[in-house]
Amino acid sequence: MRIGIYTSAGPGASLQALLARFEQIDAAGFHTAWLGQLFDYDALTVLALAARSTERVELGSWVVPTYPRHPATLAQLALTVQAAAGGRLALGIGVSHRAVIADRFGLDFTHPVRHATEYIKILRPLLHGERVDWSGTEFRTALKLGFEPQPTAPPLLLAALGPKMLELAGREADGAAIWLGGARYLEEFAIPHVFDAADRADRPEPRIVCGLPIAITSDTESGRRSAHEFTKQSSRLPSYRRVLESQDLTSAADVALIGDEVEVLDALDHLAVLGVSDFNAILFPVEADPGAVDRTFDFLSRLSRLG
Repeated sequence: MRIGIYTSAGPGASLQALLARFEQIDAAGFHTAWLGQLFDYDALTVLALAARSTERVELGSWVVPTYPRHPATLAQLALTVQAAAGGRLALGIGVSHRAVIADRFGLDFTHPVRHATEYIKILRPLLHGERVDWSGTEFRTALKLGFEPQPTAPPLLLAALGPKMLELAGREADGAAIWLGGARYLEEFAIPHVFDAADRADRPEPRIVCGLPIAITSDTESGRRSAHEFTKQSSRLPSYRRVLESQDLTSAADVALIGDEVEVLDALDHLAVLGVSDFNAILFPVEADPGAVDRTFDFLSRLSRLG
């Protein structure tokens, strides 16, 4: 299982500080540096800049919302980053949530699965240098991008939680990006849906990228409280709420990996056995243990270097 780590600008962070973080992650030996698309710096632009000061780390978007950008526009952006990064981009995309797309952007969020299906039908061939002639309900597109030389298509990962999105990730994308899915949800629901869809479509084995909060700490009680506070905003979103409820859980803290090195390593081993190909570590501060973030970073760095 490949070990990656999530980063974001954070409140008040400068662009220079964010780029320095990518250099640190690269030097620490992580497989992937994942960057969120929030309401600050544009993720793909930052990844293109980070590519110039890093050497080997994969640069992943976790995740770029599809609705605000036409798939052709996103293909141009992604291939530009891919060219700048020398083939190190992992393109994570997602439909986001009604609270963001409808309430904040004012866009129609009536048919997210249909939107995502048509979006990938256009985006994927464009990423591979093919011409697209598509006339659907959501999009009408007739074009071919003119990159010379054509960059290698980046792996395309779809943020997915429900059955239709998971099946779409297996059938049309190169894998799924899953946030707050614990071991039970992954084993009994998510991974079978993705793998079965890929198998039926005669597609290569998809990547399963699992993102979870993680902390190496001896104060597990404080760790749980801190994880709950850290995730409470996203946990209120209906899609994440449903995932937690499907596991009979009430808080995202219940799926966080918290404990000493042995306990956390056992949990990571279990995810790998279930079929998780990539772990996206989301570090968070533990109120009663100020050294937890650095300790967790160092622990995961050692794991990643060991492969």
